[in-house]
Amino acid sequence: MSKQEVISFEQFQDIYKALGVKESLDSQFLYDVYQNAMEGAKSIDEANLLGRVVPVNPIALILYIVNEHGYYLDIHPDAAQEAVIKDEKYMQMIVSIALDKYYTNEHLSYKSKTILSRFSPGISTLNTYLNFVLGVLGRYSHNQPNETLIVDIMSKGFSMARAISDLLVSGFETEAFSTWRTLHEAECILLVLTKYGKPLIDKYLLHMNYAMAFRGLAGDKEKTDAIFTQIKEEMRAFDLKSKDMKRFIEYGWLLKVSALDKAEPVKLNFRDGLEKTAGLKRYSPIYEMSSEIAHSSPLLIYSRREYFMHLALVNVYESFFRLEKIFADIYVRSISEAEKQRFLLMRKIYYGQLVSLHAQERAKIRKMAGQSKKQ
Repeated sequence: MSKQEVISFEQFQDIYKALGVKESLDSQFLYDVYQNAMEGAKSIDEANLLGRVVPVNPIALILYIVNEHGYYLDIHPDAAQEAVIKDEKYMQMIVSIALDKYYTNEHLSYKSKTILSRFSPGISTLNTYLNFVLGVLGRYSHNQPNETLIVDIMSKGFSMARAISDLLVSGFETEAFSTWRTLHEAECILLVLTKYGKPLIDKYLLHMNYAMAFRGLAGDKEKTDAIFTQIKEEMRAFDLKSKDMKRFIEYGWLLKVSALDKAEPVKLNFRDGLEKTAGLKRYSPIYEMSSEIAHSSPLLIYSRREYFMHLALVNVYESFFRLEKIFADIYVRSISEAEKQRFLLMRKIYYGQLVSLHAQERAKIRKMAGQSKKQ
């Protein structure tokens, strides 16, 4: 039976500092808790409670200890740390909780049976490109809507694509597919905004303020009332009624498209409004299926996991292709010629792989659909 190694106080201090733990937490107390927890881990090994020897990851265990202690102090603001850490029962409680969470979450956690792994080319290629893109976007300014709206929506879209990838490798295929629904909504907004530019972006930002007021987040009552007065005036101009307010706030910015195109007013909904304006109306059946899963229909409960895995992959690839085009157009304008050539080389390799993987996934869906019709 292997021996559980206990790190020294000096090593603990190094880890403690590297983790960026609050300086207000008593490091000596936390080390004492860690030592007691390691004694507990030794007892678990000796009793063979897990059926095997499980080496303890000191960093993970320390993180559980630190966070439990910090949480206790946060929810007991009147408790003085100096008094709390002298209570032997308190130390025992932290040790017990930390060990319980460590073994349950790190070694006994539930894992759904997976179809894909993070090493599968369909995932690893996508993640490689996503990590690159998200790394680049991380260097841009964010959360200043008047200046960074396009980058912010792009970042959210690529982040959702990464979330879908993580769900797939964790065995949550239907959840991945239902998450694509939100990604699709974001890409539709991005496509329309980048097509029409500043006049529409300004209108979208205005409707963001409308939404804030509608949710009671616009500030004081006077400001909120003024915004609602403006909303009602605009609605009257389009002959909209009070019952139309919510959809006007959410989709009314699309009416600017009608003005710019000198066309009939756009419908104020997703399918016949935003999705159609984005040129992605062909995705309506897929979006509807994803929505059914999001609303816990029988599709969620009794689904063919493999089918929804392929469906999620195909659609996240296609959304990625559209988002990546917008990203690439912006990125290549902001880098040197040498960087541009490196990017184009990387893009040729991984984008090409994704195109090939996408074709394979579509073929698998067609095959599965054909088999279903024969049954």
